[in-house]
Amino acid sequence: MSTLAPAGRRRSKAGWNLLGLLVFATAGFPVYWMLNTAFKPAKDAIDPDPSLLPTGLTLGNFSRALDIADFWGPVGRSLIVSLSVVAIGIVVGTLAALAISRFAFRGRKVVIVGILAVQMVPLIAMIIPVFLLLNDLDQYDKLSGLIITYLTFILPFTVWTLRGFIVNIPKELEEAAMVDGCSPTGAFLRVVFPLLAPGMVATSVYAFVQAWNEYLYALMLLSQKNQTATVWLGNFTTKHGTEYAPMMAGSTMMAVPIVVLFLLVQRKMAAGLTAGAVKG
Repeated sequence: MSTLAPAGRRRSKAGWNLLGLLVFATAGFPVYWMLNTAFKPAKDAIDPDPSLLPTGLTLGNFSRALDIADFWGPVGRSLIVSLSVVAIGIVVGTLAALAISRFAFRGRKVVIVGILAVQMVPLIAMIIPVFLLLNDLDQYDKLSGLIITYLTFILPFTVWTLRGFIVNIPKELEEAAMVDGCSPTGAFLRVVFPLLAPGMVATSVYAFVQAWNEYLYALMLLSQKNQTATVWLGNFTTKHGTEYAPMMAGSTMMAVPIVVLFLLVQRKMAAGLTAGAVKG
């Protein structure tokens, strides 16, 4: 029995490792194919019998991507929108999550259910009301209007996620700090905020990715002169066909800010994702 058990554990471990590799290959293959196509000669990108391995490398697709239309303008606008949404969303979302988690008030459960209900509404179902509302507010074809729109579906996600992190921070820590002379605000800043910081980082990254990758509202609410980076990729599809290699080169350049962000905050991300997993 003692020899069979380790053998069974090894087989089980090997099976989980194989499953992990399969998931990694499935998730990573589209990224690999994007990079492979971005560096391929343009004629190889439309080959009906494509090769899994690169047959030739070129940087011409990146030059074409930068030349086909203004690249830095849409990227700059996307950064402005995404960073603004993250900054406003984290500040408002933290205060809202703190109120829901720490204070008992009439209608608290209704607010929580409402936050969940908002996240269940398909974004495409709201596009006509949002368009009419922004048009009445003179915010159509403005970055500020797009920021307000993104906050409508990113704020509920932010509040709900941060609420989960705050609930896992014992309230007794704040009470102990107030006993030692801290005000409620001081107790939050000195005790809760440092413990909440990893969760805020994790939430900020996901909010940034949502705002950065959003396409439908950016397409419908902004004109071509104010287009964001995701809409900019549509310039590679014309009546003559789609330039796949330059499009993949543009997609690769668009992915750089996300990759850099993850590299900068990966440790905080890991801490935030595991916060509350172990309670002592």
